[in-house]
Amino acid sequence: RGPQARVEMLKKLGFQHYAYDWRAEHLPTFGEELDLLKRHGISLTGVWFPTAMNDDARTLLATLKSRDVKTQLWVTGGGGPTANADEQTQRIAAEVARLKPIAAAAAEVGCTVGLYNHGGWFGIPENQLAIIDALKLPNVGIIYNQHHGHDDLDRFAEILPKIKPHLYCLNLNGMDPQGDRKGRKILPLGVGTLDKQQLTIIHQSGYRGLVGILGHTQDDAEARLQDNLDGLAWLLPQLTGKAAGPVPKYRTYAA
Repeated sequence: RGPQARVEMLKKLGFQHYAYDWRAEHLPTFGEELDLLKRHGISLTGVWFPTAMNDDARTLLATLKSRDVKTQLWVTGGGGPTANADEQTQRIAAEVARLKPIAAAAAEVGCTVGLYNHGGWFGIPENQLAIIDALKLPNVGIIYNQHHGHDDLDRFAEILPKIKPHLYCLNLNGMDPQGDRKGRKILPLGVGTLDKQQLTIIHQSGYRGLVGILGHTQDDAEARLQDNLDGLAWLLPQLTGKAAGPVPKYRTYAA
């Protein structure tokens, strides 16, 4: 989809918030996308952002500034495990040095920076908290994605209260134990065997921030988003003890 068709799809599905992923070929139409979102009353909540202040980063920021759009910049990282305390300290310092210019540039246009768990050392919640503590900047928080959090499943109830004060957005996914190792990394909500458990933890945590769903597959985006909406609607009553209704008929998934 191009900007017009994508915004029409979001409007049709009832979305009022949207997170924008892109590749270099999409940047020339980013301004058009922002204009259409504004016209249709949809907030640009997040933008996938480069890992350093390169030309693409400057293009995104200049376009946001030109439309006076203030949003979250979702920034990822990586890295293997650290071997000892000294290496951990050095890694945190290196990440602070990398992220400070992004956070400063974001602040200049009224944006925030969300540390986005995408695997590796950087994706471990405790490491993100350590980076935030070392940065000591008011416009840096966390984006937590369940599809990158399979290693956290056994301790999600422990992690969520720690990250909640910094949490900008929590993106949901159908979750199986070790699903990322078994070809089931990204599933529609309601398909995962741990979905009700995970949503119950979120529900009971008191988190009242933004919640995202994914269109992050090669399926038609509208069909996958609708599958996630249907799965969420099926799960939510169960969190308050109501009986589960008929299982959704998924468009993009077959058991």
